Amino acid sequence: MPELLGEHACFDGVQRFYRYDSAAIGLPMRFSVYLPPGAQGKRLPVLFYLAGLTCTEETFMIKAGAQRVAAQEGLILVAPDTSPRGADVPGETDDWDFGAGAGFYVDATRTPWSGHYRMYSHILELRELVLAALPADPARVGIFGHSMGGHGALMLALRNPHLFRSVSAFAPIAAPSRCPWGEKAFGGYLGPDRDAWRAYDATELMADADIPPFPKGILIDQGLADKFLAEQLYPDAFEEACRAVGQPLELRLHPGYDHGYYFISTFVDDHLRFHRRNLG
Repeated sequence: MPELLGEHACFDGVQRFYRYDSAAIGLPMRFSVYLPPGAQGKRLPVLFYLAGLTCTEETFMIKAGAQRVAAQEGLILVAPDTSPRGADVPGETDDWDFGAGAGFYVDATRTPWSGHYRMYSHILELRELVLAALPADPARVGIFGHSMGGHGALMLALRNPHLFRSVSAFAPIAAPSRCPWGEKAFGGYLGPDRDAWRAYDATELMADADIPPFPKGILIDQGLADKFLAEQLYPDAFEEACRAVGQPLELRLHPGYDHGYYFISTFVDDHLRFHRRNLG
């Protein structure tokens, strides 16, 4: 069972923060959970949120304002940290976009990162822990995220549609093999073989699909004032891959909105209700 670090009443539910010993990471990992009112004695849909570069398990719960609608819709929210902490890998705190706070939701295969930087396996492990420890329905699990976490959400869902029945993203790094952030992370964690990168690239995974993996649709919101849009995000590449396989995609473009949590908090209610409809 995870260790409860703290809890706070919130919209008649409870906001909790946990720590547990992760077998996937080989270190203690933190995550946060919002339990809506009336969770006792029921199995509720659960929605995992993957945060972006430099964020922690607290960022979404503090900044997004998602608990109000989660309480109304009866959704459990779960937010993991974005990387191992205290792995003591040389250089892991040198750059804000690689190492600590920037695990990119991949299982590193390149030393020294492969010892602890196994965030892909960690998310799947955390899913099982949440289902065992909380009143979450294993048949109604969704995933969404922002930026690096948007990449993680799309990729994890596309690789595991049997585990995640619904997926959405805010300003995702949608084609990481083509952008500086992704090339740095994939090269550092996985090595120079670009064929190995395909397994973690949502656009490549969608292009390889035989049938639409999410027939109820995928939702992506993107701000047009996002300074990272042209160089890092490539939503058009993901849209093209979806179109080729017949995957329904609602890509909403918003003039004036940037990459941060003012943008996310504006549209988070739509994402929660999108997942609630899809999960039932």
